[in-house]
Amino acid sequence: MPESSDKAAFDAAFEARAGNAPVMPDWSDLDKLALTCRMLAADGHESGVAGQITCRASEPDSIWTLRFGLGFDEATSGAFIRVGADLETLEGEGTPNPATRFHLWVYRHLPDVQCIVHTHPPHVSALSMLGEPLAVAHMDATLFHDDCAWLEAWPGLPIADDEGRIISAALGQKHAILLAHHGFLTAGSTIEQAAVMALMMERVARTQLLARAVGPLRAIDPASAQVSHDFLHKPLVMNTTFAYYARRVLRQSGDQVLARA
Repeated sequence: MPESSDKAAFDAAFEARAGNAPVMPDWSDLDKLALTCRMLAADGHESGVAGQITCRASEPDSIWTLRFGLGFDEATSGAFIRVGADLETLEGEGTPNPATRFHLWVYRHLPDVQCIVHTHPPHVSALSMLGEPLAVAHMDATLFHDDCAWLEAWPGLPIADDEGRIISAALGQKHAILLAHHGFLTAGSTIEQAAVMALMMERVARTQLLARAVGPLRAIDPASAQVSHDFLHKPLVMNTTFAYYARRVLRQSGDQVLARA
């Protein structure tokens, strides 16, 4: 058993024992998108049809997104459409949310990003109104240590190219951003990463607001926060966390979530 202070030894031991973790089902990207929508809806990310989720398609210069008019709680694997660089529908029926345009800018800006989630959940929205960034003052928040940007001014409805340029520039190389007077965005190298960060963003905002109501926040030491961040971003941790929330969705909603028709 390695000493807990020996990070390299701990990582090696953790990976060696990883075979005991539940196996990730062979879900398609569209399955994962539908499951992400349902888990976010179940966690209070309901914002009508204002939220969006997208992922890169295998075909160049195109992305998958939930067709406009459906809420996250209605998503199924067959409810997604593939759209092009001008949001024209290339596959499936329906039209995309026009606010999906700013996702295109993030994909151009960050070639490694494979999935983007954007919603307006209540606690993130409340935090976005206070003019302060997300605080890393709890273990759960270390997921965002040096990895959550802050856009201080609302650029307007993100339906035009100007907003896309502003948001993608503010995001930089980070995996998340808190948008003033708006909501948040997570940009993951996998669907699982974007989904888990989206779930945790609202949880962290909720606990931050609860703590601030009592007194000032006490930040975590940056070096310790970085170690925790790196562990929580391991693909095994991300995938296992995603699979847990997905199983919970499937228990609640049944396999119709994965229906293609």
